[in-house]
Amino acid sequence: MNGKQIRKLLERTRLVDASGFRLRDHDPGDTAPKVVREAEAEALLAAGVARLSELQTLLYADARWSLLCVFQAMDAAGKDGTIKHVMSGVNPQGVQVHSFKAPSSDELAHDFLWRVQRELPKRGHIGIFNRSHYEEVLVTRVHPELLERQNLPDALRGRHVWRDRLRDIAAWEGYLARQGTVVLKFFLNISRNEQKQRFLDRIDNPAKHWKFRPEDVTERGHWDAYMEAYEAAIAATATPEAPWFVVPADSKWFARLVVVSAMIDALERLQLEPPRVTPQDEARMIEARRRLEMEKN
Repeated sequence: MNGKQIRKLLERTRLVDASGFRLRDHDPGDTAPKVVREAEAEALLAAGVARLSELQTLLYADARWSLLCVFQAMDAAGKDGTIKHVMSGVNPQGVQVHSFKAPSSDELAHDFLWRVQRELPKRGHIGIFNRSHYEEVLVTRVHPELLERQNLPDALRGRHVWRDRLRDIAAWEGYLARQGTVVLKFFLNISRNEQKQRFLDRIDNPAKHWKFRPEDVTERGHWDAYMEAYEAAIAATATPEAPWFVVPADSKWFARLVVVSAMIDALERLQLEPPRVTPQDEARMIEARRRLEMEKN
């Protein structure tokens, strides 16, 4: 993809200040037909993955910055497939992927950010969070009974708990940015009807039965509550340091192009270069060459 295409895709999806944000203003079926065409999507994604691989090598060699990509979505929105396709060309040694499930008893004995802090990418690495700390203001907000398991003091479980958690998240992400972690957050925005079709496809296709969980349909019954929770979370935590990307996800090919574009843009902004070789290093390489050339075959 060229720079102009990347900029236009990100202009449609990136939020750095989401005051007044409303999900209904963002079409899950958008494919930016004036920017890209589905017929060229495969070639564009391949080129994007290749460029991302180049940038990852520079990130790893530079070893000062890290990149954290947070993926959130309703079930069947395509998080796993997007991560798989976008990251298909990178060096696994420089990538850490973590999927956050229901917290363990040990994790519940700590603050809600504790388990996430432990999985942050090292300098020079890309970290992928498949679900994340946002579950604590999404699932837990939709099912507030889950707060009971967290053993919070009664005084801290009042009506301001969600506002306070969102403030904590925004402050924590700002802290990460100031420590050299570039934070990108992706909400794969799937429509309710498209989710229904993907669920039916999983039921009808034996090869996809393993993907289907009946409880996913139960959660679908809370769709409106989840949309309200996502809207509140994005509005409260979209910042220049940790932007949200509301990614139209009804078309998988388009969602993948947006994600790889955002990652390329973020890494290119760092202006990464290979570490410079010092005069002492050059002298050692000259000596190493001399010794190698003197060896007998």
